[in-house]
Amino acid sequence: MTTTDAPQAAPPPTGKRRIGDAVFAGLARGSGLLILVILAGVAAFLVIQAWPSLSANTAGFLTSTEWEANVREAPAFGVAALAFGTVLAAAIALLLATPVAVGIALFIVYYAPRRLASVLGYLVDLLAAIPSVVYGLWGIGFLAPQLVPVYGGLTEYLGWIPLFTGPASTSGRTILTASVVLAVMILPIITAMSRDVFRQVPQGHREAALAMGATRWEMIRLAVLPFGRSGVVGGAMLGLGRALGETMAVAMILSPSLVISFDLLQSGNQTIAAHIALQYPEATGYGVSALIAAGLVLFAITLAVNMGARYIVARGSKEA
Repeated sequence: MTTTDAPQAAPPPTGKRRIGDAVFAGLARGSGLLILVILAGVAAFLVIQAWPSLSANTAGFLTSTEWEANVREAPAFGVAALAFGTVLAAAIALLLATPVAVGIALFIVYYAPRRLASVLGYLVDLLAAIPSVVYGLWGIGFLAPQLVPVYGGLTEYLGWIPLFTGPASTSGRTILTASVVLAVMILPIITAMSRDVFRQVPQGHREAALAMGATRWEMIRLAVLPFGRSGVVGGAMLGLGRALGETMAVAMILSPSLVISFDLLQSGNQTIAAHIALQYPEATGYGVSALIAAGLVLFAITLAVNMGARYIVARGSKEA
């Protein structure tokens, strides 16, 4: 082949194309920086608004369980009980929702017929569109009364476990009921991420396991679950972030109280978001600033959870 037959090099990009690339790159970079600016702005707002009450507070903000912030002089308040209730409710919800979400995702991807899988996937995703106030109404109007006999049985047969010591609540409005509602609310998030990552398992890995004589469950255990572990963990952490910040559903179910208790069947625990929603309409002076300070703690907890989720997902992707 002569030199004239050699393939010609692509022409250099025109000036118009270079300008378009530069504009697009600038917009993308600006969008990324905008997120950081907004995040920093929210954090700065919370710190500035919370500082007056924090500087005047006469109790340990991170260790006290009292809340006397609506006073003009020497307010005393702390988020120990609120932070405990927030983490406890979200952790229980995560423990309840994650196994169910993984099971649903595996059934949709590997067991259900195609038509049933599409319908079931749509129904699970539809749970995310239900307003939280509807979940709250369902929790106090239906779920709580139905769980009262269950709580009585747990107290009778498992009362020797500190988590189930009696007497059980007669209304069912406990931290465990709120956790069940939160578990239903975060189920679509974990299921969606688990379903997507299970579908991305290389076909060669699955076929190799089946060719070695593995059953379908053994193939899932040996090839699918190890590959999708980081995605499941990331989805669970995102669901945890949603559970930590849920407001209306929890506020409607739990009774206002500030105690630290591991008893899941008694009324008493409260979350930061629900406490803010219940107290804000009547808050004045230092009370408003104190609630913003509590919101700052919730902001820090949620931010830490989501950053941890991103780290786990990124680390799992590199290992895969």
